[in-house]
Amino acid sequence: MTKKRKRQEDFQKVKFKVGKKKPKLENATDTTFKTKAIQIPEQLKEDGVLPTQNRKLNIKDLLSQMHHYSPGVKHNALLGLKELLSQYPFVIDAHLSSIISEVAAVFTDKDSSVRGAAVHLLQFLASKIRAEQIAPFFPLVSAHLSSAMTHISEGIQEDSLKVLDVLLEAYPALLTDRSIILLKNFVELISHQQLSKRLKSRDKLSWMLSVNPNRRVTSQQWRLNVLTRLKKFLQAVVDGSSDTEDEGLQEQDSSHSVRNPVCISWKLHANNQQPIQLFENGGLRPKINSSFRLRSLTSVMDSAEKGLSSAENLKGFIEIIIPLLIECWIEASPAQSAPILGNLLESESQQLMQQVLSIIHLLWKLTKRHDETYKMELWLRMNYLVDFKHHFMRHFPYSLQDTVKHKKKDPCKSNRNCMKSSNNIDHLLLNLTLCDIMVSLASASTLQTDSGWLDMIRKFVTDTLQDGSKLNSKQVNRLLGVTWRLMQIQQNKVATEPLIKAVYTLYQQRNLLFPVRTLLLKFFSRVYQKEDLRTQRIRSRSKVLSRWLAGLPQQLALLGLRNPELSNQLIDIIHSAASRSNKELLQSLQATAARIYDPLEGTLVLLPAEAQRRLVQLVYFLPCLPASLLACLSRCCIMGRMSSDLAATLIGILHMRSSFAGWKCQVQDNSVNDVDYFSFLFSTLIGFSREELTSLQGIRGKPHISQTQLSPIRLYLTDLDQFLHHWAVTEVICHSLSTIPSQSQCFDILQTGICKYLVGLVVIPDSTAGSVLCAINKLLDQACIISENLHRFLASCCYSLLYFLLTIDREDAEHLQKRDMLWRSCISALALLPRLLRLMLQSLQVSRICREELPVVAQLLRLLMQHGQLRSHMITNEFLVQQIIKDIMTLKSGEVQEQWLTDLHYCFNIYLASHPQTPGPINTVY
Repeated sequence: MTKKRKRQEDFQKVKFKVGKKKPKLENATDTTFKTKAIQIPEQLKEDGVLPTQNRKLNIKDLLSQMHHYSPGVKHNALLGLKELLSQYPFVIDAHLSSIISEVAAVFTDKDSSVRGAAVHLLQFLASKIRAEQIAPFFPLVSAHLSSAMTHISEGIQEDSLKVLDVLLEAYPALLTDRSIILLKNFVELISHQQLSKRLKSRDKLSWMLSVNPNRRVTSQQWRLNVLTRLKKFLQAVVDGSSDTEDEGLQEQDSSHSVRNPVCISWKLHANNQQPIQLFENGGLRPKINSSFRLRSLTSVMDSAEKGLSSAENLKGFIEIIIPLLIECWIEASPAQSAPILGNLLESESQQLMQQVLSIIHLLWKLTKRHDETYKMELWLRMNYLVDFKHHFMRHFPYSLQDTVKHKKKDPCKSNRNCMKSSNNIDHLLLNLTLCDIMVSLASASTLQTDSGWLDMIRKFVTDTLQDGSKLNSKQVNRLLGVTWRLMQIQQNKVATEPLIKAVYTLYQQRNLLFPVRTLLLKFFSRVYQKEDLRTQRIRSRSKVLSRWLAGLPQQLALLGLRNPELSNQLIDIIHSAASRSNKELLQSLQATAARIYDPLEGTLVLLPAEAQRRLVQLVYFLPCLPASLLACLSRCCIMGRMSSDLAATLIGILHMRSSFAGWKCQVQDNSVNDVDYFSFLFSTLIGFSREELTSLQGIRGKPHISQTQLSPIRLYLTDLDQFLHHWAVTEVICHSLSTIPSQSQCFDILQTGICKYLVGLVVIPDSTAGSVLCAINKLLDQACIISENLHRFLASCCYSLLYFLLTIDREDAEHLQKRDMLWRSCISALALLPRLLRLMLQSLQVSRICREELPVVAQLLRLLMQHGQLRSHMITNEFLVQQIIKDIMTLKSGEVQEQWLTDLHYCFNIYLASHPQTPGPINTVY
């Protein structure tokens, strides 16, 4: 075999037979695989369960149509979105991101109908989406808004203002976070930069008003639209600031801090059980005296993030916008060629001028929020005072040229300050805003330089206050702010007294609105506090202010319950002046006290609890407390129209004003007469007037009367609320009586009063009987001598009360709550006065009573014998008890002995018959 043949044998070709399969190779890859079906029914049903609108389109279909090239499709998609989301509001939360991004994207759509539908949909969404929900997506919305405001198309710019209105109304705080970008957009809407060769070399480019003839409205109307939105935006920035305004007066609905009073329990302090802690600022926040200030978080931000809170950004915006505003003012101001009629303005011109001044006023407010306010005011004065005097004050004051035809003569419309056009323009507010801006640029150091235009403003303010026109709260707020600033600039009495007199003329008008009256009260209160601090060195009080203070108590008495908020403000001012010992106010308060503290229709009983507390505190400052006023105060305490705690406060105040308070220093002479003070305490202790007690004598039978045949006194059952109130007042009265040094004399006075006014009455209220026993227990000592009449009266009261307590039905929950208090007072009196117990036992002549009352007498004897405090006294009266039991047995002879009689025999044998030497302290529970 040759070599060639051997090589061919190594690569021999395998021959396959026909019909046979090819064998698998050794290195072949197995490509076989197996599959199993995955069941996903919920995912398959998702598209089917999405809610749809009338056209059977769901949220995904509608959002996809927002990218369609046809304006009609996009318009219908927006309408469909509003329809779908109004029917299924839960879709908003599930697809909020997509909805916001798609709606914001069409702010710059070329078609006006699409933009209009987008604005309506955005307005609908704003009412459904909270600020915290839209906050993560608001940068996107703001970016699309900025793009629309700076768009080259005039229609898109106009519609961007509508979008801005919606966002300012719904999300002002989120919108003001991007204040720097939006403020620049506002400027570009009405102006353009000057790019002349002369200005290219400067660092700061100036701006000038732009005129676009392609707009659908005039240039002046377009600027008015833009400035109106700019004013709303700056107002949102001012409202969102954390600091409060220090200057001027705030309206009634403005936010103010409420200081919660610190509640102090004087009883605990008097007994050294609780230390007195002092709180500064009424417990609102601690007062820190330090020359260092912590750096705010805004200081670590860059200038763009700070916005107008940065002084540099604010100055830069003022430098740009003020010249533009002055140009707008020049275009709208009266023609210089007609100086006589130059102050008459047309409607559109005045609207534009009002927006110009409002924007400047808001910028002035923002300048006062910075640390270096004095430097900022000085910078504003140096840069803009000359221009303001030249342009703003040239035709001051301004009035509206009214072209509206009045069908009927109206006295309000004839007044120049009340006149408004059909567009509801307030030209008085225009003048007042201008005054507010100008007086903020003046100070006491520049008085001589600014005297010319300051006199013009002072004359205008004085005339406006005195002309008798009906002013709204916004006008009065601005007017009082200007008045206050004028008084600070020139603080001598010659200049301030006419201004105060003018404000007082407005204050004397009838039927003033509540916000207006509130602002006037705040103004006078502020002036009074400022004057009170100054008069420590210079004793020169304003006569007008004194007259105003003297009239406040009379106004409070006349106001009553017609306006509780206004009454609270009057009370606060009166309290502040009374604490400063204002002579005129205290005299007026003394003369009006009887009407204020009248128990039937007085201010005290008509107002809410907090106002009542302030009125009760005013009693301390009254120069004199006559008997008639004390009688009114006593009726206020016992009638229940103020709380028992407040009545206790009033009693404590009267005690401190009396000669029994234990003052080491000499108190005011004859402030509270001793006889009148005891009359007040006794009348309050009784709880009913003489007329009321007389009227009770004719009442007979249940359910108001509890009557027994063994006592001449019938009890009038008071309501539970009245009883609890009277009992709480009684405890305070007893405490005041116990603090009087001569207890025996105090007891004699109390005994004389009881014998004169109560002994001999047939019907006595249960609370009165219990209160008398409580006072006797508190004042009784060894030096006291009790008359026989008082003994018999107290014995009758005790038995009547005990009989009432033992006959109360268990279903009568109202009277059951009286039981413990009345039981303790009766037992204490019987334990302190053995004679009283003996007289009560002697009155138990069972032969005179009916058989139904015998079990009650037996139960009473059993309880008295079981009581530990009365054990010794009952042993002393063993013979009387034994005689009563014999009489009962005589009446029950020949009958089957009942269980209550067996119990009575048992108790007598246990407690009295055996005479135990050491009785235990058993307190019977019945």
